[in-house]
Amino acid sequence: MPAVEVDALDPKRATGPSPSGGERRSVVRVVRPVRPRKLAKVPFAELAEGRLQGVVSSGSDLARVYVSSIAAGTHDFSCSTNNNRPCGGLGGSFMCKHLRSLVDEAVTQYGLERVARYLKAEPGDGGDLAGALNGTKASAPAAGVFSRFLRHLSYLEVPGAAEPLPEMHWFPAMGAAH
Repeated sequence: MPAVEVDALDPKRATGPSPSGGERRSVVRVVRPVRPRKLAKVPFAELAEGRLQGVVSSGSDLARVYVSSIAAGTHDFSCSTNNNRPCGGLGGSFMCKHLRSLVDEAVTQYGLERVARYLKAEPGDGGDLAGALNGTKASAPAAGVFSRFLRHLSYLEVPGAAEPLPEMHWFPAMGAAH
């Protein structure tokens, strides 16, 4: 898969030497989703900071979202609203529906093998990854995950332009990910 090249300092120049003599560009591999995702239930999922983490919509209140995460290796999990109120469905050793939805959407986006490898887990029968995770309830920071989610949402407000946006260098240009 070809990489996308964008000059992070000068969006008008995709590559080239900087005044200091070095190259000024960032090259990022863009991984296509395994299957198209439905963003209404889990609008944001990422494998970052040693966790599978993301934002999951509430099943009962359209204005509420949960920040959910599962730690790689230990499989300890956390789920709370964006203002740190704990999820009512979270138990000491069992995951809530928000965490299960996060796992399912991460598998859709990144593929079962990649998510299982990142979490250091062996999927159960029929590829059930959520059922194979044996962590316990733990505290995890929600503010950073929710802040990144809001920043990604803000890009929906950016008017269309032919010039690349330096902050979005990880998005493929039209047709670049083919």
